[in-house]
Amino acid sequence: MRKDKSYYFCGIGGSGMLPLAMIVRENGAAVAGSDRALDQGRLAAKFEWLQAKGIGLFAQDGSGLTSGDQILIASAAIEDTVPDVAKANALGCKRMTRAELLAEQFNATPRSIAIGGTSGKSTVTGMIGWILTEAGRDPTIMNGAVMKNFVADDAPFASSRVGNGEIMVSEVDESDGSIALFDPEIAVLNNVSLDHKSLEELRMLFGDFAGKARHAVWNCDDAETATLVNGLTLEDAISFGFSEEADFRATDIVEAPVSSQFVLHAGGERFDVSMRVPGRHNIANALAAVAAASAAGVPVQKSVEAIGDFVGLARRFDIVGTANDISVIDDFGHNPDKIAATLKTMKAFPGRIIAFFQPHGFGPIRKMGAELAEVFADLLDEDDRVLLCDPVYFGGTVDRSLGSESVVDAIRNGPDARHIANRDTCGDQIVQWAEPGDRIVIMGARDDTLHSFAVGLLQRLDA
Repeated sequence: MRKDKSYYFCGIGGSGMLPLAMIVRENGAAVAGSDRALDQGRLAAKFEWLQAKGIGLFAQDGSGLTSGDQILIASAAIEDTVPDVAKANALGCKRMTRAELLAEQFNATPRSIAIGGTSGKSTVTGMIGWILTEAGRDPTIMNGAVMKNFVADDAPFASSRVGNGEIMVSEVDESDGSIALFDPEIAVLNNVSLDHKSLEELRMLFGDFAGKARHAVWNCDDAETATLVNGLTLEDAISFGFSEEADFRATDIVEAPVSSQFVLHAGGERFDVSMRVPGRHNIANALAAVAAASAAGVPVQKSVEAIGDFVGLARRFDIVGTANDISVIDDFGHNPDKIAATLKTMKAFPGRIIAFFQPHGFGPIRKMGAELAEVFADLLDEDDRVLLCDPVYFGGTVDRSLGSESVVDAIRNGPDARHIANRDTCGDQIVQWAEPGDRIVIMGARDDTLHSFAVGLLQRLDA
């Protein structure tokens, strides 16, 4: 990336686009963009903040593209008929995907840490970024979620951070295969499980990812990851987990509703760790982060101190509040592993669960609908409730023949499961169900309005 370049982001408000646009802008390049949500009048605060940061915003009608020197940043899946793409093609603009631009910057950084895996990427990225910041390494961080530790009055949507240090930390995505573009010094592999691609494809992508790094940090408790790593020749691999053979291991675990404690064993030493985030999955995330930071030269004790002040990410087991002894939690859970981690964390403590899930598309239902149903059926009891609305859909030509009702129909035991097409009507049902002692969790991805939906529920419960 050069400062004399001009980048135009199609879908600039997206969770992957926005932080990269901010990194590019803060490094001195010209940035503009469009977004369907802007045209629809949604998420006004986000777009007002982008404009205040010097980013030009336009309707998604091609009007923001005026020169062939502009570089269009757009998803590879966006069709040529989309006005921004059609205008860019007519002007002869260069086109890049978000991942290509990110990889270009990432690979040019002197030192780099990439976080991959089906689940936990954003949290581990935030943890590593916070540790490095507290250790005085001044990193640049690219995340797909708002990192609460970095939120400030002038950075309410802190999903990225631009530092002056020589190290960059970024989550990388396997869903579109773009993980193959990145050449990290340190590769963190959280887990390998069914999500957007088949397991065969995932094994190849993650194997190549770990194999080309100088240091591979891997989860020895995850069977798929262990099998994958055992089939590679890695010169400097670091394992983490709860197993006795892990290089960074957690024991003496104490879980609480919104926190956790454990003893970390690393390098023959013991460290007492207290965290302000709950769940065994977050303990595993912390192990991965401390191991990666250690590979980057941060003393373990310094990492332990920093991780104790990590307060989590927006929409990752984000406790919106409690009203009349009913708690509302906002969560990004959208695949079987993520939803299972959230439900297991909640099930560790008493109280009925009302789980609302908005699928993040029709394609994911076809890919993993049966597995999603199995998670709800296995982890929730007959006293619990599951409610699905229709999948998020912002237009396009996707096959919509298989919807949320297919997931509900497959939940044949366990909780009371229902499908109500309209989300607002789901909200009415949740409020009708809710009783003191209940915990309501709002789950889903690719739709920032889910947080406002959760906030609205809390307000209704408090009325």
